[in-house]
Amino acid sequence: MAGIVVVFDFDKTIIDCDSDNWVVDELGFNDLFNELLPTMPWNTLMDRMMMELHSHGKTIEDIVQVLQRIPIHPRIISAIKAANALGCDLRIVSDANTFFIETILKHLGIRECFSEINTNPGYVNEEGILRVLPYHDFNNSPHSCSLCPPNMCKGLVIGRIQNSVDDAGKKKFIYLGDGNGDFCPNLKLKNSDYLMPRKNFSLCDLVSKNSNKIKAEVHAWKDGEELEEVLLHIINKAIGGH
Repeated sequence: MAGIVVVFDFDKTIIDCDSDNWVVDELGFNDLFNELLPTMPWNTLMDRMMMELHSHGKTIEDIVQVLQRIPIHPRIISAIKAANALGCDLRIVSDANTFFIETILKHLGIRECFSEINTNPGYVNEEGILRVLPYHDFNNSPHSCSLCPPNMCKGLVIGRIQNSVDDAGKKKFIYLGDGNGDFCPNLKLKNSDYLMPRKNFSLCDLVSKNSNKIKAEVHAWKDGEELEEVLLHIINKAIGGH
């Protein structure tokens, strides 16, 4: 192994959109989604929307077909395969759900590149309804992080990964993300780590406004082409520094 852990967000990082919005839009339920959005947390709303889809005759096969059409830059797929081939430990930390992510990665032929997917549980119940649960049970054991949504604190996830893999601080982390939820985990990165925020997205803005709180070396990227170039440059630099 290269001694490098690469952590990817999923929506707008690996894929080029938000998978929740994509499914709702493609199946024609955007109006209902927007109507319900002010009334409940996002994660709870997605669970409700999956029940609504089912009650209107939409099947799991319909959802799978929509997910298989999701846009992704081919250079991101090649970057993931290259990082995996170089011996990096690739993981996903995402506020999507296991069903969406697993379906998309398997369709793209890159599921086996990732050692772990940390996200909200998503499973098909006996009635054929996709249920989406919170990663953290916020009713019984809230995570108490003011930076993150109630269903998932990515900072806690990163802390657990660091504790499980970091042999006396020898593992270097590379974190790729785009949104507000990706700020908290990056506060846990060390000065030997790397942060890759997506340009013109909220994480990049938060990092620039709070640069004194970020210890990791920051390398922004714009699209799939730049992601591949920057990521492989960092990996080769980090491997060379071992």
